[in-house]
Amino acid sequence: MNKRYVIGNWKMHGSLAMVDAFSRALAYAPSPDVVAAIAPPHPYLGACSDLPHGCGLAGQDCSAHDNGAHTGEVSASMLIEWGCGWVILGHSERRTDLAESDQLIAAKLATASSAGLIPVLCVGESLAVRDAGREETVVREQLRAVLSEQSPASLLVAYEPIWAIGTGVTASPEQANAMHAVIRDELTALTEDGASVPLLYGGSVNPDNARGLFDCPHVDGALVGGASLDATSFSKIVEAAQASLEK
Repeated sequence: MNKRYVIGNWKMHGSLAMVDAFSRALAYAPSPDVVAAIAPPHPYLGACSDLPHGCGLAGQDCSAHDNGAHTGEVSASMLIEWGCGWVILGHSERRTDLAESDQLIAAKLATASSAGLIPVLCVGESLAVRDAGREETVVREQLRAVLSEQSPASLLVAYEPIWAIGTGVTASPEQANAMHAVIRDELTALTEDGASVPLLYGGSVNPDNARGLFDCPHVDGALVGGASLDATSFSKIVEAAQASLEK
């Protein structure tokens, strides 16, 4: 893989003042080989439309419907109008907090892809599943449930072990690389272009551990949570992605 991807998921954090401060402090040098983007809460997409250094935008979620009487939902076409190129789907917090099923995530992915967004499909296991030695089985099942009947034109997959999200505990580079190899194997069996789908790691990524993760042969980028809320921290992670390609 000749590119790196760094996507910051702000989750339910943000304000107009924060967007302004983030824009002013963003300080990495743009590179054609590193794709950087942030996913702010939907109300702040407009305020983030002119981020410097070519920083792109992603949606945190989208509806499975194109339009209609679906109060509180945001459609893929709306995200595109605000300049989004990607949309995060199947994040563990939505699977857990909002009981999103694999079937719903599959429908959202189909709608987003048809509209022209690039889905960032999240998969990952709980600590109980890993302790039981079933992490590979569960992640393969998540991929099959969403992708067995569709092959989107473009796709990113983010491996986010639930036990590492927001806990300060990061999967070791060896753990991340091993699971990414499993994901690559499953994607190759499921989709026509599975061998070339970029694979991102997510789970307490920060400037201190990013380079070690990016240096793994099966890790093509990161889905960054808390460390993306600070522009200096986010910029350092982007720089780590750039450095991993220059080694």
